[in-house]
Amino acid sequence: MELTAKQVALMAAFAALYYVLSIITPYVPAIAVPEVKISLEALTASLFGLILGPYLGGLTAFLGAFVAWSLPPGSMSVYGMPFLLAPPLNALVTGFIYYKKWKVVFAILGVLIAAFLFLPPAQPFAENYPVAVAVLWDKVIALFLILPCVKFAKNLSLPKTLPILYFLMAFIGNQSDNMWGSDVFAVPAVYEGIFGYPLEVVRFAFLVSPFVYPAIRLVQALIATIIAVPLMNSLKDLNLLFSKDTIETKAST
Repeated sequence: MELTAKQVALMAAFAALYYVLSIITPYVPAIAVPEVKISLEALTASLFGLILGPYLGGLTAFLGAFVAWSLPPGSMSVYGMPFLLAPPLNALVTGFIYYKKWKVVFAILGVLIAAFLFLPPAQPFAENYPVAVAVLWDKVIALFLILPCVKFAKNLSLPKTLPILYFLMAFIGNQSDNMWGSDVFAVPAVYEGIFGYPLEVVRFAFLVSPFVYPAIRLVQALIATIIAVPLMNSLKDLNLLFSKDTIETKAST
């Protein structure tokens, strides 16, 4: 795929916007893991996927996240490094759904969900299934929201219901971001090697996560939707979207 000057300009502008937002938006400390900061600007990755498509959107989100991690206030903190791929995954997932590659998203999110079951915090499963339930219940909901999202996309593309369609895609994208973070933090090289936490502390952090993180993802998806509705309408008129062939224009297969 050949990049156009408009696409390059949009990528540069969005990556710069990501960094600016990382400076001015507040961070939410992760429950029981104060070194991890939940960056609210990461919600823009959903918009990148909608506008630029999965690949360019994912690359833009990575560039934005990398610059935000490299420069102040990030300053290349070792604690943020394992999570650099979370925003790009959000953009990738959102872009794949919007541009009619939803089966890829179902596979990606399904594999990420299944992977957690085999990581140390959830093993042995008979003893630690509450940890898995606490981490995965909202991600499983996001996984199965993919099907109605694409099946009813044409109906939801009407002006009155379009925000619902964008909200669903943004929610699934943000949950994919969260699932990546959960999987990475459940790897011993990360929770022991980088953070210096014993396994029991990690399990406790995961057990209390359902009380906060789903609400954060809902808020992120809502904000992304509020921005997406007028922005996408404007960019459609200017012919600046990745492609005209989306789930809004034709039923996805």
